[in-house]
Parts: sequence; C-alpha cells; structure tokens
Amino acid sequence: MKKFIDVSKSVKWVGVIDQDITKFHGEELDIPHGTSFNSYLIRDEKIVLVDTVMEKFSSEWIEQLKGEIDLNTIDYVVMNHNEPDHSGSLSTLMKEIPNTPIYCTAKGVEIIKAYHNIDAEFRVVKTGDVLDLGKKKLTFVEMKMLHWPDSMASYLSKENILFSNDAFGQHYGANGLFNDECDQNILNYEALKYYACILTPFSPLIKRKIEEILSLNLTINQICTSHGVIWRKNPLQIIEKYMKWCDNYKEDQILITYDTMWESTKKMAESIADGIRNFSPSTNILLINSAKHTESEILTEIFKSKGVLFGSPTINNRILPSMGALLEAVKGLNFKDKSVAAFGSYGWNAKNLDIINESLKFTSLKLVNEGIKVNWNLNHKSKELCYKFGQEFASSLAD
Repeated sequence: MKKFIDVSKSVKWVGVIDQDITKFHGEELDIPHGTSFNSYLIRDEKIVLVDTVMEKFSSEWIEQLKGEIDLNTIDYVVMNHNEPDHSGSLSTLMKEIPNTPIYCTAKGVEIIKAYHNIDAEFRVVKTGDVLDLGKKKLTFVEMKMLHWPDSMASYLSKENILFSNDAFGQHYGANGLFNDECDQNILNYEALKYYACILTPFSPLIKRKIEEILSLNLTINQICTSHGVIWRKNPLQIIEKYMKWCDNYKEDQILITYDTMWESTKKMAESIADGIRNFSPSTNILLINSAKHTESEILTEIFKSKGVLFGSPTINNRILPSMGALLEAVKGLNFKDKSVAAFGSYGWNAKNLDIINESLKFTSLKLVNEGIKVNWNLNHKSKELCYKFGQEFASSLAD
C-alpha cells in the first residue's frame, strides 16, 4: 500500500490507491487509470477519521492505520457518504473501536445499518451543524443526491479544507496525490467523465448545492475528494467546471455513434459526417463505433456534444446489442439540450429506426426528425441522401 501522506499540518491522507482496477460500479464504468479510495485523519485536540476504504483493503488498511495512530485515540468517525466503496471497511474498523461515535446524516445511519449491521453510537448531523475539535471546527453541509441521499461534505476551519466526498472527484489512481503532481490531460478528462457518467442526472441539484456552498463565503484552500487526486493548486477550478457542466453543458461537437454488420451503416455514418462538415466546417465531428469503444467513453462524448446521431442496422427484429445498451444508458443519464436523430441500414425489416426513435422518446433529448434508412447497401443516390441528411441535421442545430 502507498504510504500515508500529509495534506496539511493537521490532516493526513490515509487512503488506498488501486491501480489495477479497470471497472467500477460493477462493470458499468470504465476506469483505465485506476482509482483511489480516500480516507483522511484530522489531528487536533480531538482526532477525527473521515471515511474509510473499500472492504477488500480493510485488513491491510487497518494494520497500516495502526502504524500511524493508536486507534483508541480516534475520538470521532465522520462518514460523509456510505456507499460500499467508502464504508466498506467501517464494520472492521468499529470492531477495533466500538465505542467511537459515528457522525453522518440520518439517511447515512439507515444505509450503514443496512450494509454493515453496525450497532454503534450514531450522531446525526445536518447542514450547519458544527463539530468542535479544539483549535479547529468541522462544519457539515448536506449534499443530498450528490450522488446518494446520504451524501454530505465537511469543512475544516483554519486550514480551509473541504472534504467533498464524491463531488469533484475522478477515478484516477495517480502516483502523485495532488492535482499539481499528475498528468493534467488525464485528470481533466477523468473529472469530466466522472461528472458525465455519474453526476449528470443530478445537475439541477448540483447547481443549487454549489451556489449554497459559495453563498457561505468559505475560503477553500484544498478540496479533498473521496476518489482521485486532491485539488490543492487553484482548487476552485473544479468548482468552476462543475458550474459549467451542470448547466446543460455542450461544445461545438456532433457525435455520430453507430454499430454495423456489413459496413452499410458505417458508410452511412461517413456520408452523414461529410454533409455535416460541408455545412459547418468548424464543428468537431466524431464517429464512434459503439461496439469498439467503452460505453463510458461514448457517454462522455454525448455529454460534450450539441448533437448526436445514433445508428444501427436491424437484426432479429431489433438493433445491435451495443447500440441497445448505449440507448438504455442514455435514458438514465437525463442529458438535456441536445438534438438527436437516428440512421441505419436494413435488409428485409426496417424496424431499426422505430426502435431507436422509441428509445429516444424516453429521454430529454430533442428528436429532430424520424431519421434516415438505407436498404441493403449504399449506392450513389442513397449516399447523396445521407450527405443531405447530415447537412440538414447540422442546419437544425444552427437555427
């Protein structure tokens, strides 16, 4: 395990970095750069442990923690969020210190009991409650549905550190613990992907909650997240990005995502892209085969795009599985303020567009038209129709 690292004079990172993990939330999220499970130790006149780590690391983590501190000197455990990746080691820890009170939200108590069956002294907190540590104070701010109903943040006075839990995090198991010690391109992309694939459905709540935090006029010197690196250099940059991302974010980009069997739907995608490029040369156009790229990668590009085209041929009265799974994921993320349409080839059954369009009706996306389909394979006429379809789609975004 990575050695524990000082965050400030009174705060130490006591987490775990997992550079081998490649999937998260089951098999849902692709995390090629690993992740970290961040826990923090605050030393003042009172000693606080903030969050724990994934259960599979519990034994090794607690042994290393014992080398850092006598566990019996920990006065309080603060659980900002109780999803198993953060509370997984809590039951093992509490066997060592059964009389130590746990501070969390009311919903946090419910979740801890459901997952861990812990009989502990729970102290329920809400926004504005303060835990006096001696020279410093820990102030709690509820972050309901960011992204679970129990979520909260904790703010340490004097050192001006925000323990934000899942908010502002990223799945990045970097060797450097701080944002100024790691690859900025990876960091920024993984932070964006984290928001796009996990937090997008909660964007209206995020906007209100960030505005609430900013209204408190807190000085923030560092943001200590539960995953990924700590925002030490210009920590407000990630808050500024969240304020952009939560406001129906889009770039001058059109995504064409498709699956194909005998290249006909792929050829359609290419001709449509040519038409878009003719109408709007400055627009970034992406073509992504949904069967050859990860779902989280495609969802991130959907998040960035102002327009998205979904393509698939018909197979067995349905569409290809990768496109079906992608559309199901799109339904749940509640993307907004983006224009969409469908395309695809068919042989003897032209249900593909009906299936795609029906799925899109269950989203908050704007269906521009009924789409375009080509029988069997492209010829000169159908290629021109696809080209024109691309022009018209780009034109609809310019209106």
